[in-house]
Amino acid sequence: MTFINSLVTWIMKKRMHQIELFIKYPNEVQDEWFENLITSAENTEWGKKYDYKNIKNVDDFRQRFPIQTYDTLKPYIERMMKGEQNVLWPSEIKWFAKSSGTTSDRSKFIPVSAEAMEECHFKGGKDMITLYCNNRPEAKLFTGKTLVLGGSHQVNQLHADSYYGDLSAVLLKNLPLWAEFYRTPELAITLIENYEEK
Repeated sequence: MTFINSLVTWIMKKRMHQIELFIKYPNEVQDEWFENLITSAENTEWGKKYDYKNIKNVDDFRQRFPIQTYDTLKPYIERMMKGEQNVLWPSEIKWFAKSSGTTSDRSKFIPVSAEAMEECHFKGGKDMITLYCNNRPEAKLFTGKTLVLGGSHQVNQLHADSYYGDLSAVLLKNLPLWAEFYRTPELAITLIENYEEK
C-alpha cells in the first residue's frame, strides 16, 4: 500500500499545478468553461432554440437566454426520462438525480451526464484529495478504506434505460474503478434507503 500511496501522491501533485492555475486565472478558466458548455450544447434542441451557435460571450448569453425555472425545464426533462436524447445535452443521458422540490413538485429530477459526473463531481473529489495531500504530505489516505454512505437508488419506471436516485447514489453507481477499491461498505449496503438499517 505504501507504493500506491506514493503513486497517488505523485499524481495529485501533477493535479495541484492545474488547481494553482485556475486559482491564479479564475476568470479565464470560467470563460473557457462557458465556451465549452455553449459549444457542446449548440446542436441540442435547447441549444437551437436559444441560438447557442451565435453566443460568443456572457453578454450574448444574458441577452438571448431568459432566466429559467424548473417548471420551464420539466417537460424537456420528462422527455429525457422516457429515453429521448439530444434535448438539453448532446451525450446520452441515463441518470437523473432526484432532489426534494422547492417548487410546485414534491421532487425534481436533474439530468446527470457522464461529463457532469467526470468533470464536476469526480474531479471535485479528486481536487479535494489533492488539496488535502498537498497540505498534509504525511497523509496516508490510500493505506485504508473510506466509509461511504449514499442515498437511495431506484430504477426509473418511465424508460427501461433511465435510472434515478439521490445524487450520492447516482455517483456511487458510476464511481471510477480506482475509487471503488477504497470504498466500504459494499454497494448493496451503501444504497439501503433506511439509514438505521444501513
